[in-house]
Amino acid sequence: MSRGVRKRAPVIPLLSAALLLLQAVISVHTELVTVPVTVTDARGRHVVGLGREHFRVFEDGRPRPVAVFHYGDAPLTLGLVVDRSQSMLQKRAALQTAVSALLQSSRPDDELFAVGFNDSVTFALAGGRPFTNDVREIETALYAIPAGGRTALYDGVAEALQHLQVGHAGRKALVLVSDGGDNASLETSARILALARQSNAVIYAIGLLGTSVAAEEEDAGLLTRLCKDTGGVAYFPRSAEDILAASTSVARDLREQYTLGFEPGPRTDGRPFRRIDVKVTADGHGRLHVRTRSGYLVAGVRDDETP
Repeated sequence: MSRGVRKRAPVIPLLSAALLLLQAVISVHTELVTVPVTVTDARGRHVVGLGREHFRVFEDGRPRPVAVFHYGDAPLTLGLVVDRSQSMLQKRAALQTAVSALLQSSRPDDELFAVGFNDSVTFALAGGRPFTNDVREIETALYAIPAGGRTALYDGVAEALQHLQVGHAGRKALVLVSDGGDNASLETSARILALARQSNAVIYAIGLLGTSVAAEEEDAGLLTRLCKDTGGVAYFPRSAEDILAASTSVARDLREQYTLGFEPGPRTDGRPFRRIDVKVTADGHGRLHVRTRSGYLVAGVRDDETP
């Protein structure tokens, strides 16, 4: 498929300058580890307005200086990975609710793409274009993918993670809408987890589980693991109201994240996986909850080295 490049639309000068600085630092420090961080208080509310001085980053228990710090609503490369298999046919209304709500908060300068999967994986945009900023185009293209067949979920996530790397935004995320089952992929769950750990993307999931005859194929475990490893959240709504609330929560999360970057320490032990821990201390906010990626996998390692 052609992987063309779309020029980004202009943004507010100060925000544009901050984003360009973030991207410049990342491009200069090729080994910079990007860490998206969500901070909430004891009531689950997002904590905004924190500065670099409030954050401490640890790699395998050792402190690392924060080389890059950014907060707020900056352009995003966002991929929707949507289940179009037979097991989702009875969940069409739920799927439409989730996709529409997720796209409501999209910015004009976001890079959007969508992947549908059933027996195979289909990039939704016509003409081989890599991205669009047109929300209606994404929705129309997704629903044009015929529903039916088996579920190649692992293949869909793998293709989407690789496609994210073409994006130019400083922040990247995937939102997976599925019942979590897989019965048609060439990829494996271990391979997907490895790709996710090598990526700087945050993964969220809207798990549309049910009680249909396909329920035995549903798998909440993989969705939960993918999201937890990358700093995202897996939601399993049971009603239209729950779906709307979950999708709205994901959208807000993406717009109120902190992005940290650090240079990794020397690699002397040969272990492929490095654990990340982020601590936040800020007077006046009480006990804070920090959600971020569990760690990162050193690029180039073999899949069977993934813990």
